[in-house]
Amino acid sequence: MKLGLALPTFGPDACPDGIVRVCRTAEDMGYDSLWTGDRVLAPHVPGAPYPSADGEMPRAYENHMDPLVALTFAASHTTRVHLGTSTLNGLWLPPVMLARSLTTLDVLSRGRLVVGLGLGWMPDEYTAVSVPWKGRGARLDETLDVLREYWANDVFSHQGPLFTIPETVVGLKPRQRPAPPVLLAAFTPGGLRRIGRRLDGWLPVAMPLPHLMGMWQVIQKAAVEADRDPSALRMALRVNPRLTDSSTGAERMPAAGTLAQYVDYARAAAEAGVHEVFVDFGQTPASLAERVDLTGRFIEGVRRG
Repeated sequence: MKLGLALPTFGPDACPDGIVRVCRTAEDMGYDSLWTGDRVLAPHVPGAPYPSADGEMPRAYENHMDPLVALTFAASHTTRVHLGTSTLNGLWLPPVMLARSLTTLDVLSRGRLVVGLGLGWMPDEYTAVSVPWKGRGARLDETLDVLREYWANDVFSHQGPLFTIPETVVGLKPRQRPAPPVLLAAFTPGGLRRIGRRLDGWLPVAMPLPHLMGMWQVIQKAAVEADRDPSALRMALRVNPRLTDSSTGAERMPAAGTLAQYVDYARAAAEAGVHEVFVDFGQTPASLAERVDLTGRFIEGVRRG
């Protein structure tokens, strides 16, 4: 199983020195990937509750960086790790501009991009970028169509319900051929089936493993029904540790627990068939130095197993 880290692109460590230190830590320690999320607003009272146990949005989101710019900066300070978005709200840009940005990043990183898309949870952000909240599924499907067409064709045009793109030559192609992998964060039955039908994988968040693998079976069944190879799909599992000083009961994991409990959770995930786990230590109060220390202890504990 591969292991990854979230970059400090939120909160007080969202700065050049913080990103460089985590990048170097990741490569030196043997991590496989670096990930960053996407935020454009941090209202005091969001229009919808945050998707967590307490419904509270992390206040670290009040200081947020552009995810693709941050990953481009990370690419310039690394040589090996893959660079992923968890998640990029792919509906906030016109799809042809999204295709250009993603392709540029894959070229500049020499083929290390992992495109993780999501639809977000906060209607306020859609208002801020003048994109309708309703109809997100249809907008996502057409965005995926444009991405695939842009990456596949030297001459490209698109005429759809939402977007019209006049014919153009597309000379810039991603380093990864035929395209960078595109994963989706989805949890509804329809979203899971969409992954099986047309995406390269799934971006879930940590949950009890029986529930996680049950949802994975929905994705694989949809792939089979669409005449796709389910074994070609991958799962990259985000873990947001909320660290406690003493062990929590099994009913609270993976929502909260000790570092040792999260190590055990990652090992169990590997045994269950999860392809990659990446952790975001920015979800727990810690200085950058403490975050780096946790990073080393986590990978050492998982690899020891």
